Amino acid sequence: MLLGTHTPKLDDKGRVILPSKFRDDLGSGVVITRGQERCLYVFSTEEFERIHERIREAPLTNKQTRDFLRMFLSGASAEKPDSQNRITIPQPLRAYAGLERELILTGVGAHAEIWNTNAWNTYAESNEEIYAEMEQEVIPGLF
Repeated sequence: MLLGTHTPKLDDKGRVILPSKFRDDLGSGVVITRGQERCLYVFSTEEFERIHERIREAPLTNKQTRDFLRMFLSGASAEKPDSQNRITIPQPLRAYAGLERELILTGVGAHAEIWNTNAWNTYAESNEEIYAEMEQEVIPGLF
């Protein structure tokens, strides 16, 4: 399970070192793709394959499905960590997320997210109050 918030640096070649706590889950290979809110999603290869199998069942006659598939899959990039546990984030994905040298890498359970530091801080600040005041059950049966 991928948890926590980390602050690795993006190097000049667009590589980032995976946090040591993530290496067991992501060390054999990852798929990076566009996330929502202009972040990047990082899945283990195995998790991405599981998601892809579910995606294949989606009805292509639904316009929202087609739109989602195009955005989610067209930018996806399979990456293998190098000997120093760095993964390369392709330039189009760096541009999509507005990544600069300083970035935020968060664990979100089955996947990780990579954020522009300022975008993450803005997102976290604007959602802190909403999170604290949630009254309805967001995930059925959780609380």
